Amino acid sequence: MSQAYIVGAFEHPTRLAVEQSVAQLHAEVAIGALEDAGLSRHDVDGYLCAGDAPGIGPLSIVEYLGLDVRYADSTDIGGSAPIAHVAHAAQAIAAGRCNVALITLAGRPRAAMERAGLVTEYTDYPESLFELPYRPMLAASYAMCAKRHMYEFGTTSEQLAWVKVAASQHAQHNPNALLRKVVTVDDVLGSPMIADPLHRLDCCVTTDGGGAIIVAREEIARSLRRPLVRLRGAGESIKYQLGPGFDLTTTAGKKSGAQAFAQAGVSPADIKYLSTYDSFTITVLLALEDLGFCAKGEGGRFVEDGQLISGIGRLPVNTDGGGLCNNHPAHRGGVTKIIEAVRQLRGEAHPAVQVKNCDLAVAHGTGGMLDRRHGCATAIFERV
Repeated sequence: MSQAYIVGAFEHPTRLAVEQSVAQLHAEVAIGALEDAGLSRHDVDGYLCAGDAPGIGPLSIVEYLGLDVRYADSTDIGGSAPIAHVAHAAQAIAAGRCNVALITLAGRPRAAMERAGLVTEYTDYPESLFELPYRPMLAASYAMCAKRHMYEFGTTSEQLAWVKVAASQHAQHNPNALLRKVVTVDDVLGSPMIADPLHRLDCCVTTDGGGAIIVAREEIARSLRRPLVRLRGAGESIKYQLGPGFDLTTTAGKKSGAQAFAQAGVSPADIKYLSTYDSFTITVLLALEDLGFCAKGEGGRFVEDGQLISGIGRLPVNTDGGGLCNNHPAHRGGVTKIIEAVRQLRGEAHPAVQVKNCDLAVAHGTGGMLDRRHGCATAIFERV
């Protein structure tokens, strides 16, 4: 992992892509990341994408971008895939399979008016015959986990609301955020109920756009005039519910996080900033517990009273506004978690939310449905 550096990062500014195609969005974020790094497409010899890329895996986008690659990867574990891609790119670099790897994510679900829950309703999935008759919508999936957490640990809707409050406090400083209005706990609780106990403001936004990351070998990274951000450790895992192992309050992040911290040789106490998936407020709370920032069942108390707000709380989280307020492109938010972590480590976040002396940051993603099957990926980055 120590051989791989993030040398380019770019988040598309649009949140509504009426005129661009999905392929064009992939191209635009790629161009942005290359410009950020000071590289050209001719320097890229590795490419990674997931199911949001149109075509057959990476084949269409590699051609569309005019890349000449030695390595390609289309691992798809939902919204956490880009974080897994960073680790895969690092492994490919260490093995000599590529020197500069480009990772893109993009989509236009808002312009296409796609329902976020559609992913749970494909009839050709092997589980569909057993689940579709019960209409397992996405929000209800996460709501079930939230309700169980409340039952087991006494977590409250007010505590969940604090996750949204923190996101809104950060989003007010992000000119590209979809929702920049600061909200209160009462605002969250007063918003319409979507799936008990999750209110509308407990749910992430739906946006178009995307982002791109460039991972490069150390010698190349040091030749570029950009702050050095190194991948120090990473992990990924898949979890599903099976018989006596049925557990709605623990995610795959427990394993992916343990792998990442062990490889990095650091602990949660060393982390200055956390970018974590926030498809719903409960997603953040479970990640905090499973990554080891607090004990299982203590997530509600950990997040309340502004403890996730930069400059105020014990652990700044999602200082760009996250998926709850800023951006959740293509119903997949993993790439934005890496981008904001890179901003923080470079010292390029908005001054109002920039974490002082930020030298270690975590990007963590969750993809799929928490109450059934999902994947998590965790990456720990270091400013060198």
